[in-house]
Amino acid sequence: MPLGTLDRNPPPFFHQGPSALSRLLLAAALAIFLMAADHRFALIQPLRNALATGLLPAVRVLGLPVALVGGSADYIGGLDQALARNQALQRQLTAQAEQTSRAERLTQENAQLRGLLGLRPATPPRSQVAEVLYEAPDPYVHKLFIDRGTQQGVTEGMPVMNEHGILGQVTRAYLLSSEVTLLADRDATIPVLNARTQHRAAAFGSGDEGQMELRFVAANDDVKVGDTLLTSGVDGIYPAGVPVATVTSVNRQGEGGFAHIGLSPVAKTGGLRFVLLVGPVDKQADTAVAAAVAAASAAASAASAASANEFGSAPR
Repeated sequence: MPLGTLDRNPPPFFHQGPSALSRLLLAAALAIFLMAADHRFALIQPLRNALATGLLPAVRVLGLPVALVGGSADYIGGLDQALARNQALQRQLTAQAEQTSRAERLTQENAQLRGLLGLRPATPPRSQVAEVLYEAPDPYVHKLFIDRGTQQGVTEGMPVMNEHGILGQVTRAYLLSSEVTLLADRDATIPVLNARTQHRAAAFGSGDEGQMELRFVAANDDVKVGDTLLTSGVDGIYPAGVPVATVTSVNRQGEGGFAHIGLSPVAKTGGLRFVLLVGPVDKQADTAVAAAVAAASAAASAASAASANEFGSAPR
């Protein structure tokens, strides 16, 4: 073919497409826009809820083999332990019969004293049991997912605990499942009370598994290794008096005049299968107060109506 017949012009731009750098910049800008929009306006929350609901059956199916193997091993290896524990619990139940009777008498006396003082009865916390589905695969966060969601009455902010103490808090509630942020997560915080000194403080997650920190405590404050920290209840979310963590280290040479205090959560997550969800205390108190106000208003209205009727029927 003669050289003069060759087309020496470059191919059109649209045949080549945008450059790799342009594609990268466009994708980065789109990703930043979506993250900012989701953080500001929660635009992707419906999609996240739909994905969580749709993937829940697949998660359950994938977890069946592990659950079957673990259940079989627990059943085979735990028969003797169950029998021994049953006998120990029977002996303990017999020994605590007197304490139970004493507690019942104290409860009755407390109710009578509250009635004499005109105090409203304490509202028992609403609670429900949930099963742990799986833990978050991200090694930099400490979260787990449970099989209870908004359909079962779970709301964001509900405390989560087990038989040992506080585990964390519900941070996202989907239709049939929920996300729980554990105390060790770097975004977790909880107000605590030193059981020995009755001093209040704030405990924070360190980001490391099984570790927390007690921050903003003066270097000369009375804190010792082995102190037990309980929930203070001042936030209106966690019920007061529940174990949270134990002091494991105290370094009084911290920066800014504050001590560096290490904690270990009382409730461990290893082998965790069931958790207890507790309704926030402030919502329960608000509900009880609203009910009491409504009852008082109704009683006052009835009394006013009765007085008006009596006055109207009196002879002139």
